[in-house]
Amino acid sequence: MANASRMSSYQRREQLIRIGRSLFASKGFEAVSVEEIAATAKVSKPIVYEHFGGKEGLYAVVVDREMRTLTDALFEALSTEKLHPRQIVERTTLTLLTYIEENAEGFQVLVRDSPTTDPTSSFSSLLGDVSTRVGEILEEWFRRQKLPAKHAPYYAQMLVGMTVYTGQYWADQRKLSKEQLAALIVNLAWNGLSRMEAKPQLRFEGAKAAKTAKSTASTNAAGAEDADGDCEEPTADVGA
Repeated sequence: MANASRMSSYQRREQLIRIGRSLFASKGFEAVSVEEIAATAKVSKPIVYEHFGGKEGLYAVVVDREMRTLTDALFEALSTEKLHPRQIVERTTLTLLTYIEENAEGFQVLVRDSPTTDPTSSFSSLLGDVSTRVGEILEEWFRRQKLPAKHAPYYAQMLVGMTVYTGQYWADQRKLSKEQLAALIVNLAWNGLSRMEAKPQLRFEGAKAAKTAKSTASTNAAGAEDADGDCEEPTADVGA
């Protein structure tokens, strides 16, 4: 504990935040204890309580910092007016992947199971805000393409969600560069967006598809019966 006296209050607080982020990232909130945080920092438990009131307070500070870092980056990337829709996809994808690349521990903290806290400060809430911004930009493009603008928010959620979950996989499987992965995501997202139907439908699954398949089967069966009937009449004539 000798080194504890050589740190200022600010330095100690920052040290605990760094240690807390690392432990929460590797183990999750529930598995980390105040004892472990204190032992790793080589301080007594009261020091942790003095700065944060417990591990909940430390966790909240860690999450708040990470969310502000990601929020600032995303909204700066999407703040330019009159972006081409493909540019929206590329910027959103690259910004998220850049955050994951440069803040690996922070990203793990955000996507891991967290305690029941204020839902407005959750990672899903942040992604919802980002998706809303993306959706607002997409709506204008949808109208120009004569596509239903009411669908834009759903497509925005899909774009952001696809990037985040792919990013989670990539965080543990760094076999592609950030740009290579972004290109793959944009390839799927943009080629899908650029060839969208105004009124898409399921072809093989769902109630409507099942009804169509049943109708088609009935029509084919009726046609087969007619064909059988047409073949039987000449045979009867020959027998006569």
